[in-house]
Amino acid sequence: MPDIRIVTDSTTDLPKELLDQHEVEVIPLSVFVDGETYEDNVTISPLEFIQKMKIAPELPKTSQPAVGVFLEMYDRLGQNGDTIISIHMTSGMSGTYSTACAAAEMSSSNVVVIDSQMISQALGFQVIEAAKMAREGLTVQQIKARLMKILDNTTLLVVVDTLENLVKGGRIGKAKGWISSILSIKPIAMLEQGIYTPVTKVRTSSQIIKSLLERFNSDTAGKEITEIGISHADNLTLAERLREELSRITSIPVRIRPATPVITTHTGPGAIGFMYCAE
Repeated sequence: MPDIRIVTDSTTDLPKELLDQHEVEVIPLSVFVDGETYEDNVTISPLEFIQKMKIAPELPKTSQPAVGVFLEMYDRLGQNGDTIISIHMTSGMSGTYSTACAAAEMSSSNVVVIDSQMISQALGFQVIEAAKMAREGLTVQQIKARLMKILDNTTLLVVVDTLENLVKGGRIGKAKGWISSILSIKPIAMLEQGIYTPVTKVRTSSQIIKSLLERFNSDTAGKEITEIGISHADNLTLAERLREELSRITSIPVRIRPATPVITTHTGPGAIGFMYCAE
């Protein structure tokens, strides 16, 4: 009986060991910084990238993989009749999903492409669940329905130190009204239908923690929390402060991960992403 294979891109922020454990194939995006092109989280680490970004004369650029990269993987994985579910970062921030769709149409394999409408570990929530379900022998339709439910119950909040990267990279979404905000404001936005949407503005780290926890408590009240993740762009201190506060109110493990270079290009250094799923 043919199997289902899971493919994603490099923006899940998940450790390689976890992706390998669940036999998830990863296609890396690319980042261009200071005259050099790197494979996202493959040929450059998150910290190396941030150091290069800080001294680069221009904002780094990102690009989705070429259609041929997807096509080669789809044809290879599906050559024995296996079906491929390819789950990718939100189409609201990248052309990765549309490129995957184009490759799926060209491939001789049976490929189902899914727009996660998420990034970072929130994308990873869907990817790992799909891999578990595929291993258990569930159908493509069952997996798609489950991923939609996960999306409906996932919240992703992003705190940035500066709007510069979001503005210059064209990823500002509905937060354009914040462009003229005075210095020292820390915007908090959420990813809603795949694009950044303003939530609130604060000034201090303590206010960031307070606002995130208030939102978390409101969203998860009376629900079962299934996943919590924190990703950061060289801001481990704030990430660990948030995890410590979360440990006081939930026993769910909180994974802290460095954000991949592609995500850091959009958010800028110092940003954190806080994501959770509650059903």
